[in-house]
This record gives sequence, structure tokens and C-alpha cells, in this order.
Amino acid sequence: PCRWTTLATRKILNLNILDMKNIRIFKALLIVQTLSLFVYTIVAFNNDGYNLFNIFLSNIQSLNWNGQFNSDFSCYLILSGLWIGWRNHFTPSSILLGIVAMILGIIIFAPYLLYLLTKENGDLKKVLIGNQ
Repeated sequence: PCRWTTLATRKILNLNILDMKNIRIFKALLIVQTLSLFVYTIVAFNNDGYNLFNIFLSNIQSLNWNGQFNSDFSCYLILSGLWIGWRNHFTPSSILLGIVAMILGIIIFAPYLLYLLTKENGDLKKVLIGNQ
């Protein structure tokens, strides 16, 4: 590789992509997402009851855009649950948390990220990979 590419790569790797100001904005986003989705979930439960899985699966079976979105969203939920387990070495508690996060989504995942951001003092490498 040329000298410029090597220097540019080093510079990029040394950048702190999320400084403390951006971490605060990210934490605020996570809080807003959690609270708004929690309220939305309560309203949806009051309107439609606990019939989430039948509605969710029937949308997937319909082979339309609602089903495509639900399938795509399911992939994200599965990945988030697997990541939680992997990050914590698949301990029984991390497997349980991963399963709950796969079912409840951002209502669990965002507070977990908030916890990790606080615990790891905003160090995204530690947040992402833990003690691997």
C-alpha cells in the first residue's frame, strides 16, 4: 500500500468517532426511542390485545411490504439477541436477556446499550465487543 493510504488508515483508526457530546446525543436518542416505543406498545396492546404474534406472522405470510418489513425486522431482532449472548460469552443470563431482547426489541435493547455506554464510559470498542 502507498504511504498516503497507510497514513489515512492510521488517522481513521485513531479518530474517536463518538466524542462525549455525541455520546450524550446517542444516549438521549436511546431514551426517546425506549419511552416512545413503550407508550406505543401500551396503546397497541389496548387496541389489539396480546395478539401480536398472529398479526406479525400473518403479515409475513401475506408476501407484501408489511411482511417484507416484518421479516427484515425479525432478522435485526435475531442479530441483536445473538450479539447480546456473544458479547457476554453466552452465559445463561445473557441468553435469557438476548431472548427477551429478541421479543421486546428496542424496549430492552436501548436500555441495555445505555447501561453498557455508562459502564464502559463511552468506549465503543468495549461496548461492542466486551471482554472478548
